[in-house]
Amino acid sequence: MRKAQLAVIMTCFNRRSTTLSCLHALYQQTNCSDFDVYLTDDGSSDGTANAVKSEYPEVNILQGDGNLFWVGGMRLAFARAIQKDYEYYLWLNDDTILETDAIERLFSVYQQLVEQNHKNSIVVGTTRDTSTGKASYGGSIKSQKWYSNKYNFLGFAEVIQQCDTFFGNCVLIPRTVVEKVGNIDSAFIHSMGDIDYGLRSRKNGCSIWVAPGYIGSCSKNSIHNSWVDTKLSVLERLKKATHIKAFPIKPWTVFCRRHSGLFWFLYWILPYLRAVIGYRNLAVSPTFVEE
Repeated sequence: MRKAQLAVIMTCFNRRSTTLSCLHALYQQTNCSDFDVYLTDDGSSDGTANAVKSEYPEVNILQGDGNLFWVGGMRLAFARAIQKDYEYYLWLNDDTILETDAIERLFSVYQQLVEQNHKNSIVVGTTRDTSTGKASYGGSIKSQKWYSNKYNFLGFAEVIQQCDTFFGNCVLIPRTVVEKVGNIDSAFIHSMGDIDYGLRSRKNGCSIWVAPGYIGSCSKNSIHNSWVDTKLSVLERLKKATHIKAFPIKPWTVFCRRHSGLFWFLYWILPYLRAVIGYRNLAVSPTFVEE
């Protein structure tokens, strides 16, 4: 039997219906039936793994203990797929619902880039929020402001556009890039791993491009009850800012030392200052906001 060229990398935790909806859209892809799915179930207690096994027995399910979070779950699935040496890898968030031609379009963009001699290229898909209709996740570009270390979300692109890094909701990565960059760094837990992967790819001579149009839908997370919610007390905001899903101190230190230059400490302290002072009262933005 011919081995699939593409491995789809996913992770999930306790949102069975969401994960199943994502897989349903994935298996409806046109002109792209040749793929294997690697899904980390990070200790779900809602029967996600059994439901996936029942409806999609071909999915390779890896079990976590509930402490892997997004980066850990993706890294585990990615590592297993890398062992099989696929030609391409697709990162896919389990809350992203793909258009039926999404993967076909990502490959089309990649082939155009190869023809233009951009062989070590990552292709990022942009999603739109189902409620607002606006772009929600995709590629990011570094802020041009001298005082900012922020990577601004690029948004909707009408043509193929180059960017600096990405949010990992839907990302096509060829084997040539993986050979240079490897897996997602184990220094990260839930956030920053995708942004770091994009930046490390650039440092290794690879390029990152955003496909035109929308490849699917994914609702943007609300800032309500998050570390930037000014309705919370200062102590509550600071506690949330250092949480695993925001800017935990050790991973954030690694990120800033790696990507923020000689004065990395000034950027390192920004999200914590922002949490204390308040979202609207601090003009200098950190690298990204885990909203």
